[in-house]
Amino acid sequence: MIRFRDAACLALFIVVAPLSLQAQERTEVVRAPLAAEIAERNVSFLARDLETGNSFVLEGSALSERFTPWSTFKIPNLLIALETGAADSLDAKRKWDETRRPAADYWPKDWRQDQTLRTAFKYSAVWYFRDVALDVGTERYRETLAQWNYGNTEVAEGSDVFWLDRTLKISVEEQIAFLTALLEGRLAVAASSLEALAVASLAGEAEGFSLHGKTGAGPVESGNFDGAFEGWYVGFLMRPDRKPVVFALHARAGEYQALRSFRKDFAVHLLKDAGLLPVDFRG
Repeated sequence: MIRFRDAACLALFIVVAPLSLQAQERTEVVRAPLAAEIAERNVSFLARDLETGNSFVLEGSALSERFTPWSTFKIPNLLIALETGAADSLDAKRKWDETRRPAADYWPKDWRQDQTLRTAFKYSAVWYFRDVALDVGTERYRETLAQWNYGNTEVAEGSDVFWLDRTLKISVEEQIAFLTALLEGRLAVAASSLEALAVASLAGEAEGFSLHGKTGAGPVESGNFDGAFEGWYVGFLMRPDRKPVVFALHARAGEYQALRSFRKDFAVHLLKDAGLLPVDFRG
Protein backbone atom coordinates (compact mmCIF):
# COMPACT_ATOMS: atom_id res chain seq x y z
CA MET A 1 0.00 0.00 0.00
CA ILE A 2 1.35 3.40 -0.99
CA ARG A 3 0.15 6.42 0.94
CA PHE A 4 0.26 9.91 -0.53
CA ARG A 5 -0.15 12.45 2.26
CA ASP A 6 -0.72 16.16 2.09
CA ALA A 7 1.43 17.76 4.77
CA ALA A 8 -1.03 20.59 5.40
CA CYS A 9 -4.28 18.69 5.91
CA LEU A 10 -3.35 15.03 6.39
CA ALA A 11 -5.55 14.03 3.46
CA LEU A 12 -4.30 10.73 2.11
CA PHE A 13 -4.13 8.93 -1.16
CA ILE A 14 -4.19 5.23 -0.40
CA VAL A 15 -2.89 3.20 -3.32
CA VAL A 16 -4.12 -0.36 -3.10
CA ALA A 17 -1.71 -2.57 -5.02
CA PRO A 18 -2.14 -6.16 -6.22
CA LEU A 19 -0.89 -8.81 -3.79
CA SER A 20 2.25 -9.33 -5.82
CA LEU A 21 3.22 -5.71 -5.31
CA GLN A 22 2.59 -5.49 -1.57
CA ALA A 23 6.31 -5.67 -0.82
CA GLN A 24 6.86 -2.37 -2.60
CA GLU A 25 5.08 -0.26 0.02
CA ARG A 26 6.40 3.24 0.54
CA THR A 27 5.24 6.62 1.79
CA GLU A 28 5.52 9.84 -0.17
CA VAL A 29 4.52 13.39 0.73
CA VAL A 30 2.29 15.37 -1.59
CA ARG A 31 2.69 19.12 -1.15
CA ALA A 32 -0.57 20.16 -2.81
CA PRO A 33 -2.87 22.11 -0.45
CA LEU A 34 -5.73 19.63 -0.58
CA ALA A 35 -7.58 21.04 2.44
CA ALA A 36 -7.78 24.47 0.83
CA GLU A 37 -9.03 23.04 -2.45
CA ILE A 38 -11.58 20.70 -0.92
CA ALA A 39 -12.87 23.40 1.47
CA GLU A 40 -16.42 22.57 2.61
CA ARG A 41 -17.03 19.99 -0.09
CA ASN A 42 -17.38 16.25 0.49
CA VAL A 43 -15.19 14.52 -2.09
CA SER A 44 -14.75 10.88 -3.09
CA PHE A 45 -12.18 9.83 -5.67
CA LEU A 46 -10.97 6.55 -7.08
CA ALA A 47 -8.59 5.91 -9.97
CA ARG A 48 -7.36 2.57 -11.29
CA ASP A 49 -4.20 2.07 -13.34
CA LEU A 50 -5.09 -0.75 -15.74
CA GLU A 51 -1.38 -1.31 -16.44
CA THR A 52 -0.36 -2.09 -12.85
CA GLY A 53 -3.71 -2.83 -11.23
CA ASN A 54 -3.06 -0.17 -8.56
CA SER A 55 -6.10 1.70 -7.25
CA PHE A 56 -5.72 5.25 -5.95
CA VAL A 57 -8.23 6.29 -3.28
CA LEU A 58 -8.67 9.67 -1.61
CA GLU A 59 -8.97 9.18 2.14
CA GLY A 60 -12.53 9.48 3.39
CA SER A 61 -14.04 8.53 0.05
CA ALA A 62 -17.53 7.00 0.05
CA LEU A 63 -16.71 4.43 -2.62
CA SER A 64 -19.69 2.10 -2.19
CA GLU A 65 -22.45 4.67 -1.63
CA ARG A 66 -24.71 5.01 -4.64
CA PHE A 67 -25.66 8.35 -6.14
CA THR A 68 -27.65 9.55 -9.13
CA PRO A 69 -25.33 9.41 -12.17
CA TRP A 70 -26.71 12.59 -13.72
CA SER A 71 -24.97 13.41 -17.01
CA THR A 72 -22.16 10.89 -16.49
CA PHE A 73 -24.77 8.42 -17.77
CA LYS A 74 -24.14 9.96 -21.18
CA ILE A 75 -21.04 7.74 -21.36
CA PRO A 76 -23.05 4.48 -21.45
CA ASN A 77 -25.97 6.23 -23.15
CA LEU A 78 -23.82 7.33 -26.10
CA LEU A 79 -22.63 3.75 -26.48
CA ILE A 80 -26.17 2.38 -26.21
CA ALA A 81 -27.43 4.87 -28.79
CA LEU A 82 -24.78 3.68 -31.25
CA GLU A 83 -25.07 -0.02 -30.44
CA THR A 84 -28.87 -0.04 -30.82
CA GLY A 85 -29.03 2.17 -33.90
CA ALA A 86 -30.82 5.01 -32.10
CA ALA A 87 -27.92 7.02 -33.56
CA ASP A 88 -25.82 5.85 -36.49
CA SER A 89 -22.83 8.09 -35.75
CA LEU A 90 -21.72 11.11 -33.75
CA ASP A 91 -23.28 13.22 -36.51
CA ALA A 92 -26.77 11.77 -35.98
CA LYS A 93 -28.94 14.89 -35.86
CA ARG A 94 -32.20 15.50 -34.01
CA LYS A 95 -34.30 18.61 -34.37
CA TRP A 96 -35.34 20.40 -31.22
CA ASP A 97 -39.13 20.40 -30.99
CA GLU A 98 -39.79 23.32 -28.64
CA THR A 99 -43.42 22.30 -28.23
CA ARG A 100 -42.55 18.74 -27.23
CA ARG A 101 -39.43 19.64 -25.25
CA PRO A 102 -40.08 23.16 -23.91
CA ALA A 103 -37.06 24.96 -22.50
CA ALA A 104 -36.86 25.32 -18.74
CA ASP A 105 -35.53 28.53 -17.20
CA TYR A 106 -32.21 26.90 -16.34
CA TRP A 107 -31.52 25.65 -19.88
CA PRO A 108 -28.32 27.12 -21.34
CA LYS A 109 -28.38 28.59 -24.83
CA ASP A 110 -26.49 25.58 -26.19
CA TRP A 111 -29.47 23.31 -25.44
CA ARG A 112 -32.01 25.46 -27.28
CA GLN A 113 -31.14 24.26 -30.76
CA ASP A 114 -30.86 21.18 -32.94
CA GLN A 115 -28.23 18.70 -31.75
CA THR A 116 -26.07 15.87 -33.01
CA LEU A 117 -25.00 13.03 -30.75
CA ARG A 118 -21.60 14.73 -30.54
CA THR A 119 -22.93 18.15 -29.52
CA ALA A 120 -25.54 16.69 -27.18
CA PHE A 121 -22.75 14.86 -25.33
CA LYS A 122 -20.56 17.96 -25.28
CA TYR A 123 -23.25 20.33 -24.03
CA SER A 124 -25.12 17.74 -21.91
CA ALA A 125 -28.31 18.49 -23.84
CA VAL A 126 -30.83 16.46 -21.85
CA TRP A 127 -33.67 16.61 -24.38
CA TYR A 128 -31.60 14.78 -27.02
CA PHE A 129 -30.88 11.85 -24.72
CA ARG A 130 -34.49 11.76 -23.51
CA ASP A 131 -35.48 11.23 -27.14
CA VAL A 132 -32.80 8.53 -27.45
CA ALA A 133 -34.21 6.84 -24.35
CA LEU A 134 -37.67 6.57 -25.90
CA ASP A 135 -36.19 5.09 -29.07
CA VAL A 136 -34.07 2.54 -27.19
CA GLY A 137 -36.89 1.48 -24.86
CA THR A 138 -37.09 0.25 -21.30
CA GLU A 139 -36.37 -3.44 -21.88
CA ARG A 140 -33.24 -2.82 -23.95
CA TYR A 141 -31.90 -0.50 -21.25
CA ARG A 142 -32.65 -3.02 -18.52
CA GLU A 143 -30.95 -5.82 -20.42
CA THR A 144 -27.89 -3.76 -21.29
CA LEU A 145 -27.38 -2.19 -17.86
CA ALA A 146 -27.75 -5.62 -16.24
CA GLN A 147 -25.16 -7.09 -18.62
CA TRP A 148 -22.84 -4.19 -17.88
CA ASN A 149 -23.46 -4.29 -14.09
CA TYR A 150 -24.07 -0.56 -14.22
CA GLY A 151 -25.02 0.55 -10.71
CA ASN A 152 -28.38 -0.72 -9.47
CA THR A 153 -29.43 -1.25 -13.15
CA GLU A 154 -32.92 0.10 -12.43
CA VAL A 155 -34.99 1.65 -15.23
CA ALA A 156 -38.59 2.73 -14.62
CA GLU A 157 -41.10 1.54 -17.18
CA GLY A 158 -41.33 3.97 -20.10
CA SER A 159 -39.09 6.53 -18.40
CA ASP A 160 -36.89 8.93 -20.34
CA VAL A 161 -35.37 10.49 -17.20
CA PHE A 162 -34.42 7.44 -15.12
CA TRP A 163 -30.78 8.59 -14.81
CA LEU A 164 -31.94 11.98 -13.49
CA ASP A 165 -34.88 11.20 -11.18
CA ARG A 166 -33.00 9.03 -8.66
CA THR A 167 -34.21 5.73 -10.13
CA LEU A 168 -30.83 4.68 -11.52
CA LYS A 169 -27.97 5.00 -9.03
CA ILE A 170 -24.29 4.13 -9.13
CA SER A 171 -21.33 4.31 -6.76
CA VAL A 172 -17.82 5.56 -7.38
CA GLU A 173 -16.44 2.03 -7.36
CA GLU A 174 -19.19 0.88 -9.74
CA GLN A 175 -18.30 3.68 -12.15
CA ILE A 176 -14.73 2.36 -12.08
CA ALA A 177 -15.84 -1.25 -12.56
CA PHE A 178 -17.93 -0.25 -15.60
CA LEU A 179 -15.12 1.75 -17.21
CA THR A 180 -12.59 -1.01 -16.48
CA ALA A 181 -14.77 -3.64 -18.15
CA LEU A 182 -15.45 -1.31 -21.07
CA LEU A 183 -11.81 -0.50 -21.79
CA GLU A 184 -10.68 -4.08 -21.24
CA GLY A 185 -13.09 -5.20 -23.95
CA ARG A 186 -15.39 -7.25 -21.73
CA LEU A 187 -18.69 -5.56 -22.69
CA ALA A 188 -18.98 -6.62 -26.34
CA VAL A 189 -19.10 -3.00 -27.50
CA ALA A 190 -18.07 -2.37 -31.12
CA ALA A 191 -14.68 -0.78 -31.69
CA SER A 192 -16.38 1.97 -33.70
CA SER A 193 -18.57 2.85 -30.71
CA LEU A 194 -15.55 3.02 -28.41
CA GLU A 195 -13.78 5.27 -30.90
CA ALA A 196 -16.84 7.54 -31.05
CA LEU A 197 -16.84 7.77 -27.24
CA ALA A 198 -13.14 8.64 -27.23
CA VAL A 199 -13.75 11.43 -29.76
CA ALA A 200 -16.83 12.85 -28.01
CA SER A 201 -15.31 12.73 -24.52
CA LEU A 202 -11.90 14.23 -25.32
CA ALA A 203 -11.16 16.88 -22.69
CA GLY A 204 -7.48 17.61 -23.27
CA GLU A 205 -4.30 16.15 -24.72
CA ALA A 206 -0.57 16.74 -24.49
CA GLU A 207 2.67 14.76 -24.62
CA GLY A 208 0.87 11.67 -25.89
CA PHE A 209 -1.65 11.71 -23.03
CA SER A 210 -5.34 12.27 -23.71
CA LEU A 211 -7.93 12.95 -21.02
CA HIS A 212 -11.51 11.81 -21.61
CA GLY A 213 -14.40 12.53 -19.29
CA LYS A 214 -17.94 13.62 -18.59
CA THR A 215 -19.26 15.84 -15.86
CA GLY A 216 -22.66 15.52 -14.23
CA ALA A 217 -24.51 17.43 -11.52
CA GLY A 218 -27.89 17.86 -9.90
CA PRO A 219 -29.57 19.14 -6.75
CA VAL A 220 -29.32 17.03 -3.62
CA GLU A 221 -32.96 17.87 -2.85
CA SER A 222 -35.12 17.18 -5.88
CA GLY A 223 -36.12 20.41 -7.61
CA ASN A 224 -34.18 22.69 -5.25
CA PHE A 225 -31.73 24.41 -7.59
CA ASP A 226 -30.83 27.01 -4.94
CA GLY A 227 -29.61 24.47 -2.40
CA ALA A 228 -26.91 21.83 -2.10
CA PHE A 229 -25.64 20.10 -5.25
CA GLU A 230 -23.77 16.92 -6.01
CA GLY A 231 -21.56 16.42 -9.02
CA TRP A 232 -19.28 14.02 -10.88
CA TYR A 233 -16.31 13.89 -13.17
CA VAL A 234 -15.88 10.40 -14.61
CA GLY A 235 -13.63 9.17 -17.39
CA PHE A 236 -10.36 7.68 -18.50
CA LEU A 237 -6.81 8.65 -19.36
CA MET A 238 -5.07 7.26 -22.44
CA ARG A 239 -1.26 7.09 -22.22
CA PRO A 240 1.56 6.29 -24.64
CA ASP A 241 2.70 2.64 -24.51
CA ARG A 242 0.63 1.84 -21.42
CA LYS A 243 -2.89 0.71 -20.64
CA PRO A 244 -5.40 3.42 -19.65
CA VAL A 245 -6.27 4.82 -16.25
CA VAL A 246 -9.95 5.02 -15.27
CA PHE A 247 -11.20 7.45 -12.64
CA ALA A 248 -14.32 8.77 -10.95
CA LEU A 249 -14.78 11.79 -8.69
CA HIS A 250 -17.98 12.55 -6.80
CA ALA A 251 -18.43 15.71 -4.76
CA ARG A 252 -21.13 17.47 -2.80
CA ALA A 253 -21.25 21.20 -2.02
CA GLY A 254 -23.61 23.86 -0.77
CA GLU A 255 -24.28 25.22 -4.25
CA TYR A 256 -23.68 24.36 -7.90
CA GLN A 257 -21.04 27.05 -8.46
CA ALA A 258 -18.82 25.34 -5.89
CA LEU A 259 -18.79 22.26 -8.14
CA ARG A 260 -18.94 23.67 -11.65
CA SER A 261 -15.21 23.86 -12.43
CA PHE A 262 -14.02 22.04 -9.30
CA ARG A 263 -15.02 18.56 -10.50
CA LYS A 264 -12.69 18.33 -13.47
CA ASP A 265 -9.96 20.58 -12.04
CA PHE A 266 -9.63 18.60 -8.83
CA ALA A 267 -9.75 15.23 -10.59
CA VAL A 268 -6.87 16.37 -12.82
CA HIS A 269 -5.03 17.61 -9.73
CA LEU A 270 -5.39 14.21 -8.04
CA LEU A 271 -4.31 12.33 -11.16
CA LYS A 272 -1.17 14.45 -11.20
CA ASP A 273 -0.54 13.94 -7.48
CA ALA A 274 -0.81 10.19 -8.02
CA GLY A 275 1.79 10.36 -10.78
CA LEU A 276 -0.68 9.31 -13.46
CA LEU A 277 -0.56 12.59 -15.40
CA PRO A 278 2.42 14.85 -16.18
CA VAL A 279 2.47 17.76 -13.75
CA ASP A 280 2.44 20.26 -16.60
CA PHE A 281 -0.60 18.70 -18.33
CA ARG A 282 -3.25 21.28 -19.18
CA GLY A 283 -6.59 19.60 -19.74
